[in-house]
Amino acid sequence: MGQCSPADGVSAAPGLPVTRQQFRDAMARLGAAVNIVTTDGPAGRHGFTASAVCSVTDSPPTLLVCLNKGSSAASAVHANGVVCVNTLAAGHEELSNLFGGRTAPEERFALGQWCSSATGAPMLAGAVVAFDCRIVRTVEVGTHDVLFCEVVGLAEGGAREGLIYFSRRYHTVAGAPEG
Repeated sequence: MGQCSPADGVSAAPGLPVTRQQFRDAMARLGAAVNIVTTDGPAGRHGFTASAVCSVTDSPPTLLVCLNKGSSAASAVHANGVVCVNTLAAGHEELSNLFGGRTAPEERFALGQWCSSATGAPMLAGAVVAFDCRIVRTVEVGTHDVLFCEVVGLAEGGAREGLIYFSRRYHTVAGAPEG
């Protein structure tokens, strides 16, 4: 096996640190489901858009959610200790942008139909799936908190097309046909 070179698409030389911009550009090539993570409780109702969500284990069912420590939602999420991860369907681009951080927290829930999950976190009607969770552990890594969230309830929506973010744009992905 030979050494990789710039002709092979390698842009960082071995031993040199990867820059913040190089990392961000590379992450834009990693497609991910778009989610709105919501919370409600003593610290109030809040939510944010996240693509950094993944499965950890099925026993007990646990998700990993990355939360920017500087976000307006961070204090409410930590104080409430619960979240609902709402995986967005095709056509939810406007909703994703609304929760993306530039809109006042109290205005974010004006769009979409919301109900209260068992934990009290807002659940989106029409989401592909919603994971109702209790935060069981938090690990600080750089600018983010990594939340380990035990899933205590699920709601599957009827949407057959999901929303992903790839190359700094939204894309629709179709699920397998039923039957």
